[in-house]
Amino acid sequence: MQQMHELLRKQVDISDEDWQLFSSRFEQKIYPPKTFYLKAGETENYLTFVDSGLLRFYVEDKEGNETTIGFSFEGWFMSIFSSFYTRKPSMCYGETLTETHTWRMHYDDLQEMYRRLSIVERIGRLATEQLLLLKSERELSFLLKSAEERYLDLFQKAPYLLQQVPLKYLASYIGVTPQALSRIRKRIS
Repeated sequence: MQQMHELLRKQVDISDEDWQLFSSRFEQKIYPPKTFYLKAGETENYLTFVDSGLLRFYVEDKEGNETTIGFSFEGWFMSIFSSFYTRKPSMCYGETLTETHTWRMHYDDLQEMYRRLSIVERIGRLATEQLLLLKSERELSFLLKSAEERYLDLFQKAPYLLQQVPLKYLASYIGVTPQALSRIRKRIS
């Protein structure tokens, strides 16, 4: 919980009183490795802070092929936002890659916090802006950059992912086969 408090204090001036009320609505949840955080068809009910661990988000086509669409890691908020905000079933899966310790707040509690604390509404707006920027950057990278450039961007922005995530998931995330990613890695090393 301390890590979340430090992150929020870097972004906003949250008083101790507001922090106490806001943080009291979180519950701790620990997931073993290779566990579903959420399955497609389920509705996302939680805004979650990852205290430690690593998760992967993916979609699956009708033939069972998976495409990784994102990762969440220590020190960051996460949710399958399309389901969380629309209250509709998710089309994505969320899966832990390692043992993952989280703090999570139910949707209803977050809505109450938005109503009661203006600082929480500001936190929500800032988080939404950051998420939109990340999604926009990823979308543009698929339109404007080569697979090798996308890999190098990932290597520069999140080198720890390259050490902790199986290559097949990284390949899927940047839109190539594992074999193509192996060739890219050989070329640039």
